[in-house]
Amino acid sequence: MTHFHLTLVSNNAKTGKIPVSTSSADTCPKTCGQFETCYAKTGPLALHWKKITAGARGTNLREFAALIKALPDGQLWRHNQAGDLPGTDESINARQLATLVKANIGKRGFTYTHKPMNARNASVVRHANKNGLTVNLSADTLKEADTLKAQNIGPVVVVLPANVTTNQTTPAGHKIVICPATNRDNVTCASCKLCAWSERQVIIGFPAHGSKKNQVKSDLIQIS
Repeated sequence: MTHFHLTLVSNNAKTGKIPVSTSSADTCPKTCGQFETCYAKTGPLALHWKKITAGARGTNLREFAALIKALPDGQLWRHNQAGDLPGTDESINARQLATLVKANIGKRGFTYTHKPMNARNASVVRHANKNGLTVNLSADTLKEADTLKAQNIGPVVVVLPANVTTNQTTPAGHKIVICPATNRDNVTCASCKLCAWSERQVIIGFPAHGSKKNQVKSDLIQIS
């Protein structure tokens, strides 16, 4: 059974002091380009994530949804500092995602997914984005970012090599803005809120971080 955990006040310097959640590792698709190099597989977060995956920490979806519903109106919160949308491996559990969308009504939840955007997954993610829970589509290459943009399902983000710190452009001409919290110490998710904007047109670029950051590859040819 998938387990969910909510930390009401994050200690992550880049996230800022907002609620953040974590979902069991079984929600992550093995096709994710960051499956082996994910920052969440090392350090203190890895220990936390393992306990949730094992069921030693966290709760079921019904109780987790109640915690989200109880957050103050207008509260910004990040779903999944580790883990993906509900559903095992590549599939999204439409009923469970709908439960999260309903719990988030009146809040400002945002998250990311590496689940493949086949017709079924795309439909439920598009519904989430239209109903208040912002789901960013995570790309591992610039080409994939362009493909996801063309599908018009929701906002797009892309993982970049660790040494990329300036804004870029995809082959199709889409602007990539480097995550502001990456370049500025006084910016956090709590103050930026760019990832929580479902109608956003720019792609957000996340330079790889964590102990395995130098293993992340990209189709970015020229760094401007």
